[in-house]
Amino acid sequence: MKVFKGCPPLSIPEEELLGDDDDDAVNQEGLSCLTAGMPGGEYGELGGSLPAIASLNASYSTTLSLHSPYLFVPPAERKAISDVRRTFCLFVTFDLLFISLLWIIELNISSTIWESLENEVVRYNYRSSFFDIFLLALFRFLCLQVGYAAFRLKHWWVIAVTTLVTSVFLVVKVIVSNLLSQNAFGYVLPITSFVVAWLETWFLDFKVLTQEADDERAYLAAVNAACERAPMIYPRAVSDGQFYSPPESVAGSEEDLDEEGLGRRAVTTQEKEYVRQGREAMSVVEQILTQEDNWKFEKNNDMGDSVYTLEIPFHGKTFILKALMQCTAELVYQEVILQPEKMVQWNKTVSACQILQRIDDNTLVSYDVSAGAAGGVVSARDFVNVRRVERKRDCYLSAGMATDHDAKPPSGRYVRGENGPGGFVVLKSSSNPSVCTFIWVLNTDLKGRLPRYLIHQSLAATMFEFMSHLRQRIADLRPSLRTHQHL
Repeated sequence: MKVFKGCPPLSIPEEELLGDDDDDAVNQEGLSCLTAGMPGGEYGELGGSLPAIASLNASYSTTLSLHSPYLFVPPAERKAISDVRRTFCLFVTFDLLFISLLWIIELNISSTIWESLENEVVRYNYRSSFFDIFLLALFRFLCLQVGYAAFRLKHWWVIAVTTLVTSVFLVVKVIVSNLLSQNAFGYVLPITSFVVAWLETWFLDFKVLTQEADDERAYLAAVNAACERAPMIYPRAVSDGQFYSPPESVAGSEEDLDEEGLGRRAVTTQEKEYVRQGREAMSVVEQILTQEDNWKFEKNNDMGDSVYTLEIPFHGKTFILKALMQCTAELVYQEVILQPEKMVQWNKTVSACQILQRIDDNTLVSYDVSAGAAGGVVSARDFVNVRRVERKRDCYLSAGMATDHDAKPPSGRYVRGENGPGGFVVLKSSSNPSVCTFIWVLNTDLKGRLPRYLIHQSLAATMFEFMSHLRQRIADLRPSLRTHQHL
C-alpha cells in the first residue's frame, strides 16, 4: 500500500519546472513516493557534515520575530492526564468506596460482620446477597481506571460496556431477587449503583471527551493562526532557470514571483481547494520538523536509519524516517521527484501511478496503486492524493494528503486508503555538498479490516526496505554519473 511504497513513474516536462517549487509528480501520501535513500557506506565521517534538524530549528528561530507556533505543546503532552479526566477517575474511585461503605453498613445490621460475610460471600445466593453489587462496583472501577487512566482512551466504548452490564445486571436482580423485602438497603444499594453508573457515563461523554476535544481544537487553531502570520522556515523559494541548474544559481528575484510561481494558476473553486489542502499538508510537515525533540524513537537499522513516531492531533500516530545519504540533495530530488517514471524500475512496491490533474506549478493530484505487502496479508490499496512541492535554498520539501477527484472515485477493485498530512524533506549540507539528510513523514490509514497495531508494526520495516532499494538505485547511477562527468 502506498504506505508501503514509493511513487511510481511520472514524467515532468522541463518547461513545467517553473516557480519556486519544481512541479513534482509525486506519489503523494504521507508515505511514499517521495522518499529517498543513499548508497551504503561509512557514516562515521559524515556526522559533522550532515545537517541535523536542530540546525533547521536554529535557522528558523532566527528568522522569526514571533515565538514559533510549532513549538506549542499539544494538550495531550502538557500533563500525564488532563484535569477533567483526573476528576472523572476520582469519581470512579468514589463510586467503589461509596458502594463498599454501604455494603459494610448493611453487613452490620442484623448480625456481626463476620457472620454476614459468611452468609453473603461463602454461602452466596443471587436472590438475597448484596455481595454481587459490590463486585459490580469493583468491575466498573477496574475497567474505567485501566481504560481512561492507564491507557487514556478517548472513546466511550469502555464505559458503554460497564454501564450496560451494570444496568442489565441490576434490573434482573431487582426483578428476580427478594432484596426489597429484607431491609432499606434492598432499595438503596441497587438504586445507588444504577445512578452512579449513569452519572459516570454522562460525565465522561459530556465533560471529559468534549473538553479534551475542545482543547485540541483550540491548540490547532492557535497553531494555524500563528502559521498564517509567521514567515516560512526558509526565505521564499527561488526559480531556477534550467533543469540542471544548482539551486544556488538564482534566476530572477523574489519580486518577480507571485504566490504560485510563473506558470499555471488555480482557477476553479475545486482547484483552489486542492491548493489549500497542499498548503495545509506542507504546514503540518513543517511543524513536525520543528518538533524533533518530541519525536519518539522506535527503531533503527544497520545503515543508521532511524524511525520515530509523533502523535498529531486529529491525525493520530505519524511515522518519521530519518536517514543520512551519501549523495547530493539534487540527485535525490532529480531521481525521485523529477524522474518518477524510472522509479518503477527499482521500486516494486508500487504498481501504478498516474497524474490526474496539474493544478499549478507547485500542486498536483495523483492516483497511486500499491502492491500487496506483508506476504499477501495486506492487499493492494489505491490512493488519491494532492501534493505540494516547494524548492527552497536549503532543502527540497514535498507534502501531501488524501483528497477526492472525479476521475478516480472509489471502486470495488481496490480498498481506498487515506493518507494524512505527510511527505518528505531533503536537507542540504552546508559543509559537504556530497551528502544530505533525508526525512520521510508518513501518516496513513489503510482502511479495510486490518488491525491498526499490525500496520504500525510493519511500517518501520517497510520504510527501511524502501531506503534499501533507493540506496541501491543511487549506487547503480554513480558509475554512469562519473562517466558523464569525465566526458
